[in-house]
Amino acid sequence: MIQRFQVGKRLSELAIYNGVAYLAGQVPENDQLDMYGQTQQVLAEIDKWLKVAGTDKSCILTAQVFVADMAEFDEMNRAWDEWVDTQNSPPRAAVEARLANPNWKVEIVVTAAVG
Repeated sequence: MIQRFQVGKRLSELAIYNGVAYLAGQVPENDQLDMYGQTQQVLAEIDKWLKVAGTDKSCILTAQVFVADMAEFDEMNRAWDEWVDTQNSPPRAAVEARLANPNWKVEIVVTAAVG
């Protein structure tokens, strides 16, 4: 059985199936912050949804990071490095992409094991 959380017409924030949590792309609430601040907000949202799923960042299976401007990549990494579980750092991809809101600097998608 698939469990879905915060289901909308277009997307769910979280789906859990077969012991795996799939998060929607998480974006900052305050799009006026710099890259570091936006990344911190996104990572806090990821923590929140992982907790809802009954897991945490030590169980992330993969992460995809979308950065609006690679010139700010180091600032995203600074926030990531402060947050990531260094004993369980997940496979990660990071690419430059045009995001849906032109003020967003970062969007992160993660998949994590549950249980």
